[in-house]
Amino acid sequence: MTDDTTLRARTEDLAEALAVAGPRLDDATRARVQQAVDGVRERLALGVDHTVVALAGGTGSGKSSLFNKIARLGFADVGVKRPTTARVTACSWDDGAEALLDWVGVDRERRIVQADELEDEQGQALGGLVLLDLPDHDSVEPRHREVVDRVLPLVDLLVWVVDPQKYADHALHSGYLRESVGMEASMLVLLNQVDTVPPARREELLADLGRLLEDDGLRGVPVVPVSARTGQGVAQVREILEKACARRSVAAGRAAGELDAAAQTLLAQTPAEIPWQLGPAVERELPALVDATGLDAVAGQVGAAVRNGYGKPEFPVADRDAVTLVRARWLTRAGASLRPGWQRALAEAVDGADPLRAQVTAATQTVDLDARGPARSRLVKRIAAGALGLAAAAAVVALLVTTGVVDAASPWPAVAWGAAAALAVVGAGLWAGALAARRSLARRREDEVRRAGREALSRVLVEGLGTPTQRLLAEHRRAHELAQAARDLPAAGPLTHAVRLPTTLTAPASSTPAAEDRPLAAARD
Repeated sequence: MTDDTTLRARTEDLAEALAVAGPRLDDATRARVQQAVDGVRERLALGVDHTVVALAGGTGSGKSSLFNKIARLGFADVGVKRPTTARVTACSWDDGAEALLDWVGVDRERRIVQADELEDEQGQALGGLVLLDLPDHDSVEPRHREVVDRVLPLVDLLVWVVDPQKYADHALHSGYLRESVGMEASMLVLLNQVDTVPPARREELLADLGRLLEDDGLRGVPVVPVSARTGQGVAQVREILEKACARRSVAAGRAAGELDAAAQTLLAQTPAEIPWQLGPAVERELPALVDATGLDAVAGQVGAAVRNGYGKPEFPVADRDAVTLVRARWLTRAGASLRPGWQRALAEAVDGADPLRAQVTAATQTVDLDARGPARSRLVKRIAAGALGLAAAAAVVALLVTTGVVDAASPWPAVAWGAAAALAVVGAGLWAGALAARRSLARRREDEVRRAGREALSRVLVEGLGTPTQRLLAEHRRAHELAQAARDLPAAGPLTHAVRLPTTLTAPASSTPAAEDRPLAAARD
């Protein structure tokens, strides 16, 4: 797969992730990712035949002098004029970079094309190079930093020029270098004015600069000591630029770094693990809704009404505070692993406390509170009462016969007592059976009310809270997967790491005996 194809796939993945997660991201993250997507799309539309290299640095770092030294021209502003210039200067090594410079925003009068006759055969290796000289990022003029901030994301290879006096500048490290983690393969740091540093101090100075870069989170960024005044190190810089121009993945490398950094920013807003499941979440909150609706009490009233044969149970209106607390606990547990923007989106996605309470109340009204007794209970009781009544009558007759009040020959007394006993047994049995059937039905109805009520309340939790939560977490997962894909697809290799860089430069012997005893000079190119 070509660099263009890979980058386009990664860019579209990141764009889709932004479309999914956009409303839930903070403004800075959304702007950062959108800037990367737009910038890479525009850069790819212009092609990757040119390598855009920008010299950036603070006031007095000597980047304009280095620009002139690399370009072998005297085009860039230096000295007194420089701090007043908020415009970008560009030198291109062919005349086909006009559209690219328009995109970067370089004024036409600030452009120059390197003439072939000014370059030797080795210089032809810089074909396709577009070298930019940016304003000072630490200028007192706010427009300068605005220009730097606008141009930096657009370049393919970023060269930071620092000097021995200000290489540890907090504004540089906190405002720029620490924000460039992930784009080390498209960066280079030049320690300019190295001729002002005593030879014995150079190794220490370079080591300190390297340590600061590592503290910023930048690993493997090459550091080259140079001097625009004497030309030391300029040949090594041109060699790096030649090697960069020879690689068609240069622009892709910078774009890949932009995508990596933006995707990492987005991934920080969409952590991978969201330990939440619908079933357990519903089971946790269901008992609270059962209490809020008085479901168990109403079920007991239904059972009592069935047993007693009278009563009309009703559900009370759901307790608002209890429903509000259920919703709050749901949001806390479901959103525990989400970033604030996603938590707010979750709160907006689920039903509010009042609509949820209305749904709970409506759900309880669908539960059948059938307090009727068994269908044949009255008939059985009437038969039982009749049998008991006949048993009583038979017992009276048997007593009269037995006592001689009624004259009846044997075996009628025994028959009368037997009939009374049989009718009593039948009547008592029928009456006890009717009572048992009513109690059994009461238990069944009570259980049915509880089951139906819990099912209705579970549906409210699923529809009002669960389904919106699942939908939002699915979007969260999708955004994470897309952002991960934007990072994990193969990216272009490092731009500068393959170049063997010097760590020190041998300076000519000083004609001044006390040269090594001087403090670090503040010379300006």
